[in-house]
Order: sequence, then C-alpha cells, then structure tokens
Amino acid sequence: MRYENPLYLAEEAAALDYIADGRLALGISRGSPEPALRGYEAFGYTGSSDPRGADLARDKFDLFLDAIDGGGIAEGDPQMTGPGVHLPIEPHSPTLRDHIWWGAGSRASAEDVGRMGLNLMSSTLLTEATGEPFDVLQRQQIEQFREAYRAAGHTGTPRVSVSRSVFPIMNQRDEMYFGLRSRENQDQIGVIDGLRSTFGKTYADSPEVLIEQLKNDEAVMAADTLMLTIPNQLGPEYNLHVLESFAKHVAPALGWKPNTEGAVTGYAI
Repeated sequence: MRYENPLYLAEEAAALDYIADGRLALGISRGSPEPALRGYEAFGYTGSSDPRGADLARDKFDLFLDAIDGGGIAEGDPQMTGPGVHLPIEPHSPTLRDHIWWGAGSRASAEDVGRMGLNLMSSTLLTEATGEPFDVLQRQQIEQFREAYRAAGHTGTPRVSVSRSVFPIMNQRDEMYFGLRSRENQDQIGVIDGLRSTFGKTYADSPEVLIEQLKNDEAVMAADTLMLTIPNQLGPEYNLHVLESFAKHVAPALGWKPNTEGAVTGYAI
C-alpha cells in the first residue's frame, strides 16, 4: 500500500467489483521487506517516519477505506457543485468493503483487521516469536481477529486465509526439488524487518502424508481458505503441475470441491 495511490486504487477496485459481479477478492498489505531504502519515496510518496513505510501504508489504507465507503474525498468547486460539497470517488460499489482482505503479520495487527471489519490474510511468516509452533501462533492470531471483529459490533461473516508451501511428491522431479530437504524442514526463527519472526515449514511428501499433516495444522483447520505459495522461478508448467497435484490428490480430502467440473480454477478449504 505504501506504493499505491489510495484513491486511484479505490476507483479501480470499485470498477472491477462491478465488472466481476461482486466476485472480487482484493488482498492489500503494507508490502514485503525490500532492498530499497525508503523505496516509496522514489514513487513520489513522502512523510513517513518509518523507513519501512508502515505508517504511510496505514494512513493511505484508511483513506482507501473512506473512499470505498462513499465518503466525500475532494472539495467541490462551489461554482459547479454549490458550497460545502465534498465529492466521492466514482464508481461506488456498496459491496466492495466485504471483498477486501488485509495481510496481517502479527496477532496485534490481526486484531486491527477485525476492528475494521475486513477479511484476514495470514502468510507463511509472523513477525512474532513466542516459542510456540507456527501453526499454533497463527491459530491464536485467527482467534483474536474473530474476537476483535465481534467485539467491534460487526455482524457479517469475515473470512480468513492462510498460506502454505505444499508440494505433493508425485515424481522424481518433485523429489529432486523438494523431497529430502523439505521433509527435514521445521519452523524457523529469524529476523525480518528488524523483528524476531516465526517462519512456517514447507510441506512436501506423498499426498497421503500431506493430508494428515495439514489436518494436524491448527491454523489451516481454523481458516476458511488455504492459499498455496509456489516458486514462480520454476515456470508456469511446473507450477500448474503442483496445483493440479494438490487439487486432485490432497484438496478433496480437506473438503475442497471444484468451482467448475473438470477445471482447476480455485479452491476454498
């Protein structure tokens, strides 16, 4: 969000929500750590007291939410609109707010998402380290998000997505890429953006083993949607193989049903 024009994004998102007949799912976050120092300034945005641009991103996101809610953003020209008129963005999609997902990296930020009444995205790392397993820490994050959503008086049904690196071992190439290394992989503790963080493990094994591992993952079971992170460096053909292997051999056992019969178009677990 630190690189975005919030009003332009709000107009584009509203238009897309109409075009997609309310099927838009828009994920937004501050942005990942980057090698550029104060890179947002190169895009013309200034005023942040944080080199990571976290405060800038949140201020812009607040303006984005005000805009998609239909608030008056720009002061009207009195000669054209009359005095005291503030103009909203156009178009305005009344359902758009229900389709916004904020990427939260901690339990505290997840509570903020709940208070705002948005959907929650949680990735394969959390900027916290308590000594608890990653999936347990993330499950706590989900619970605190849902409790904050209810406490704020929201009456909808918010959704939660978690991300996992999951690779069914179907052939020798899968084994070569992910087999031995990933089976030995565990949660890791490290530092990212100056914060002590917990990194979730990679899942790579036969489909039967993956099914049991994911059923034992507390956050996966607590979430509404499972998103797969896949290595784009290996190319679209291999990524399609990973997705099809998961969809055919793992996802049905976790409750997934295809959106379109005979086509791998997406999944929600």
